[in-house]
Amino acid sequence: MRPQRIKHALVLTTAAAAALLLSGCGGSAAQPPAPTSTATPSDSATSLPTASGAATESSAAPSSQTAPQSGPALCKSSGLTATTDATGGGAAGSVYMELILTNSGSEPCLLKGFAGVSLTAGADGEPIGAAATRDDSGPVTDVLLAPGKAGTATLRYTQAANYPDCARTAAAGFRVYPPNDTASLFIAQPRDACSNADIHLLTIGAFQPK
Repeated sequence: MRPQRIKHALVLTTAAAAALLLSGCGGSAAQPPAPTSTATPSDSATSLPTASGAATESSAAPSSQTAPQSGPALCKSSGLTATTDATGGGAAGSVYMELILTNSGSEPCLLKGFAGVSLTAGADGEPIGAAATRDDSGPVTDVLLAPGKAGTATLRYTQAANYPDCARTAAAGFRVYPPNDTASLFIAQPRDACSNADIHLLTIGAFQPK
């Protein structure tokens, strides 16, 4: 019986020594270190916090603005004078003339396209019959008029006597609307007109440089 008591005492002594050793070390197991995160640079612009806590771009691409291109203004009736030149002659009951618009202003202006032309009873009178039809056989070009310079368009007048069913009416001349203008010029040139709207006595071409 004695040897068993000695063995039992040895086991108790060893357990007590282990307990003392653990209590000397703080009585707790060592904790693993907390993982650390490594920041990686972003491919986008750096974000900065705003007062509301939202992230905003620290830099923005500069906005590009295209300045409007300036150029000569369109010619208007207030800066033009209108005349005709009938030296071109005529054929088969028609008279061919040049409609001439001259820049009477102090700045260059742009003349492009077709004028509106009608026969009227006066400068303020209503058109008589049909307005001039467009002759598209010539090119439409930009005609830049310096002060004092002119552009021309071919105007054809067909004699009213050529049409037996013409309701002939006396006209005092031509009312001319420059291209893209709502105001008109008047050329005093008495002609016979037809009040029938289905009879077209006038044809106008596009303006060309003189």
